[in-house]
Amino acid sequence: MDVSVIIINYNTFAFTCACIESIVKRTFGLAYEIILVDNNSSERNPNRFLELFPQLILIKSPTNVGFAKGCNLGIESAKGSHILLLNSDTILKNNAIAMTKGFLDEHPKVAVVSSALFFPDGQVQNNCQRFPSIKYSLFEFWRLQKIFPKKIVGKILFGPFFNYQEIAYPDWVWGTFFMFRKQILKELPEKKLADNFFMYVEDMQWCMEFRQLGYSIAFLPDAKTIHYMGQSAGAKSLLMKKNFDFFMRQYYHPWNATLIQWFNKILLFTNG
Repeated sequence: MDVSVIIINYNTFAFTCACIESIVKRTFGLAYEIILVDNNSSERNPNRFLELFPQLILIKSPTNVGFAKGCNLGIESAKGSHILLLNSDTILKNNAIAMTKGFLDEHPKVAVVSSALFFPDGQVQNNCQRFPSIKYSLFEFWRLQKIFPKKIVGKILFGPFFNYQEIAYPDWVWGTFFMFRKQILKELPEKKLADNFFMYVEDMQWCMEFRQLGYSIAFLPDAKTIHYMGQSAGAKSLLMKKNFDFFMRQYYHPWNATLIQWFNKILLFTNG
């Protein structure tokens, strides 16, 4: 088995079905399995997925354990040498799974590779990001992005400054399309993806832990995915703030974290 595709479903039946259909339609040249983890959805009986897609491996969690823990549930049953975490509200536009697996096979020092993500109207999503940093905060504060050429700024700051048309190595990528080798999990502190966050910021945390092991994170523009975004309801802003604060305490010196958050507030005020 080459790739285990893991999808977490929580009351997104129609989107999840469309996601699975796109995998089946556009994935070829490798052996793959689809593992669907249902997080105790109330929308309808998850067995309905098996009626439509009998090839699925369905895992029914008795409670909603969140995104990160749900992914680890799926990984426990995965037989693939590579793992793809794929959001339920995505549709593959091409053979992105084979393309990203091939990229990982050719780049052993890359831990994670993500595809290009697009809104349904074709607008690109900014899934390449930098870790919080005083250096990058100062770069924006002094408006150096208005002085340097756009191509250089894009590779320095990523986010909305990057053009998303070339292979790149950001600090972290969104967990929307998140491909890695299963074997690499054995190198992590807990031998699994960190799952102390219910949802949000876990992708930044995963990339941080891979980066601390000496690996790179990659973005492959030729692999393309539509991402509808925000189809699972939740108190997003509160969870993101809580998790981000924990992330800063976990991976940054207190003074460094304080300065970064102070600069972020100034940037938010001046840009607002």
